[in-house]
Amino acid sequence: MSTDFKIYTKTGDKGQTSLIGGTRVPKYHERIEAYGTLDELNSFIGLIRDQEVSPHIKEILLEVQDRVFTAESLLAADPASTIKSLPLLAESDIVLLEKQIDKMNETLPALSSFILPGGHTTVSFCHIARTVCRRAERLTIKLIENNPETLQGELVVKYLNRLSDYLFVLARSVGKDLDVGETLWNARF
Repeated sequence: MSTDFKIYTKTGDKGQTSLIGGTRVPKYHERIEAYGTLDELNSFIGLIRDQEVSPHIKEILLEVQDRVFTAESLLAADPASTIKSLPLLAESDIVLLEKQIDKMNETLPALSSFILPGGHTTVSFCHIARTVCRRAERLTIKLIENNPETLQGELVVKYLNRLSDYLFVLARSVGKDLDVGETLWNARF
């Protein structure tokens, strides 16, 4: 890293930050909440990738991290500004997740009950990422309802919806690979 580059800019010291395009907003702005939660999700996905999972899963998770970062940049962009270029999501990104879900589901037992997260650290990390993904999805839905001009907003929501499904099935698949039994929720009445 160049010695000329400093990580701190001091421009946020008064509680504001810049969107891509330069518009200044408070750090609690709904756009910042949405892409900040995606950043949190990306960190948890990295944590899963750092576990003892198959090279194939690591490869898919790296691809997912790239797509989540793409979604972050789309949500961080000020639609009112002229932005020359940003990476974009594609329907093929969603299809990739669906194919991975279907492939993992081929070897998993059918669900008959809700599953309680846990059983192994890696399984738990998958469930944490899933719940953070759902929160990111809710925040993104709220953002695009209030800002329909958000770049690829509907596709970001669709991607996050499918990604949370992928992370759920990944938790089950990883648990199976680790020979960890699933704890089914048995409701008490």
